Amino acid sequence: MRTYNDAMMIIRDHQTQVPIPVIKIAHELGCKVYRAKGWPDNLSGKIERIVDDEEGREFAIYVNNRHVPTRQRFTIAHEIAHCVLHEDEIGDGFFDDALYRSGLSNAQEAEANRLAADILMPRRLLNQAIEDMEDPTIPDLAKAFNVSESAMSIRLGIPF
Repeated sequence: MRTYNDAMMIIRDHQTQVPIPVIKIAHELGCKVYRAKGWPDNLSGKIERIVDDEEGREFAIYVNNRHVPTRQRFTIAHEIAHCVLHEDEIGDGFFDDALYRSGLSNAQEAEANRLAADILMPRRLLNQAIEDMEDPTIPDLAKAFNVSESAMSIRLGIPF
């Protein structure tokens, strides 16, 4: 079974340049990513266990294909976070709605959101981007990291 530290090492190994290759991270963690068609706008994503045997565990992550790419990336990172943090609770899976709420506690959802932000916008690379850009703006940084302006604003602690 993969440990938390093993998973974080895989994530860090992919955090060498922006934008972070979130689908590659998912694949290396044993998560297949699918774009779900026909979902209502209020459903963002789902993660479910598809294999659980002596050889290991595999998961399927589904993202709403109607959402913009930056939102899909955050959803994938959020579901990866559930895989890393709450692997034993996934079972047959759970859906995350538009506010990234599932059947898990608010604390677990907040924890997954924080790790998703850490995956997509690691502080080290964010600080480097701020240093490298002349007068960086939230839109500039959001574009560089391929995240929404809202996500970048929250990450930086600047009201949007």
